[in-house]
Amino acid sequence: MGIQAKSSSNLLPNTSGKNPINDKINLSILIPVYNERHLVAASVNRVLALKSDLILHLEVIIVDDCSQDGSWDIIQQIAARDERVRAVRQKHNQGKGAAIRAARDLATGDVCVVHDADMEYDPSDLPALLVPFIEEGADAVFGSRYISAAYRRALMYRHTNINKFLTRVANVITDLDLTDIETCYKAIKTSLFKSIPLRSNDFRFEIEIAFKLAKRRARIYEVPIRYSPRTFEEGKKIRAKDGFKALAAMAQFSLVDDIYKEDAYGSNILNDLQDARRFNRWMGDTLRPYLGDRILEIGAGIGNLTSQFIPREIYVASDINPMYLEYLRSYAIGKPYLRVMKADATLASDFDTLQGQFDTAIMVNVLEHVPDEQVALKNLHTALVSGGKAVILVPQHPGLYGSLDVALEHRERYTEVGLAQSLQKAGFEVDKVFDFNRISVPSWWYNAKILKRNNFSSVQLKVLETFMPIVRKVDRAWPWRGISAIAIATKK
Repeated sequence: MGIQAKSSSNLLPNTSGKNPINDKINLSILIPVYNERHLVAASVNRVLALKSDLILHLEVIIVDDCSQDGSWDIIQQIAARDERVRAVRQKHNQGKGAAIRAARDLATGDVCVVHDADMEYDPSDLPALLVPFIEEGADAVFGSRYISAAYRRALMYRHTNINKFLTRVANVITDLDLTDIETCYKAIKTSLFKSIPLRSNDFRFEIEIAFKLAKRRARIYEVPIRYSPRTFEEGKKIRAKDGFKALAAMAQFSLVDDIYKEDAYGSNILNDLQDARRFNRWMGDTLRPYLGDRILEIGAGIGNLTSQFIPREIYVASDINPMYLEYLRSYAIGKPYLRVMKADATLASDFDTLQGQFDTAIMVNVLEHVPDEQVALKNLHTALVSGGKAVILVPQHPGLYGSLDVALEHRERYTEVGLAQSLQKAGFEVDKVFDFNRISVPSWWYNAKILKRNNFSSVQLKVLETFMPIVRKVDRAWPWRGISAIAIATKK
């Protein structure tokens, strides 16, 4: 654009370093137990004996899955003598996944890790799992039994190869490169872990959490761990049928996009649109010609547009959703031009350090949410240099307002004239206003006005994704205005 912004980038947030989590971690260890009275005391005592400079505080949460062999009595004795232990008992036997879910909901640490009570895993390996959180901004770290460790026990050839086969199948589906998807030692940031709905009650938890982390675009690392498997005679609970269940779970969780719990930000609803990658590329290609080198994006989400528009001289991605901000901060590691910050479009204080810093400000599907659009637009105005561009996308067609808009908390649907007038009132000179995405108008009308749906149809979205190359070519041929309006405006 040839517009010079103020050379005060040191005022902007810097999130490109390698330490998004503290040097010491509050660790929550989740221990599901079912009929392990001969091993549970020794297993938990090994956990409680864990010492590491990386652990600030250790929290142990034991969930007894309605054991019938006296395990619960032993667990209660352990909890009574050590204040770091919290013990709860399920009302009836539900399975490992249900026990982990119950333990997770009680966790207060920075990171959660699952530890089985069967002595197959050595807790002294846990500090190694924490290093990628501190050094690399990891979202999850899996302890792999199949990466070379100092030593390993040679046992259970068939079991090992079944695990490796399941991992290969999972990798093909998720496009991850894991070596051990069925490992017990899965360490996950607690905030991320708690935001993911978990449906599996049994060993299928291992598949579910790996697939949902992949769909959440989590930064997953692996570290080698030791493994001393017990035999079936010694009480091992995994059987061949669990392998078939794992394959069925892969099919299920590859199709189901149930990866966000309901929250105040509508993350579970917005995820359906964010996963439409071809559609997002279409939007990105439409907006790209109007962008400069110093960009502020308000409402970046998980970076569907951000990832298309970087690298730039400076790119600030902002949002108000804590989960999105956590993801963006991890994504920004190693990208010195990408900064991440919380910025509420309606709070002038959030723009104090942004004034006159940018030649472009992007606001996509945000303006319709704010209670006072003039406050938001004027805040955006202050962030731009003279001659800087505002790129605004909003939903169009007031007559389409329906149940989907209510679910998404849209204040209104705009007209092109109304959007232009709002920008002019905020001090912008409107260069052009044009429509976008005509193909979706009939389906929005049908879903929001006739069916009165509160969420997007995953089938319709997948059809749209499949035919997106054709849709882009013929979209302008439809005889109505697009479902969205895009305005390009200049700061006078």
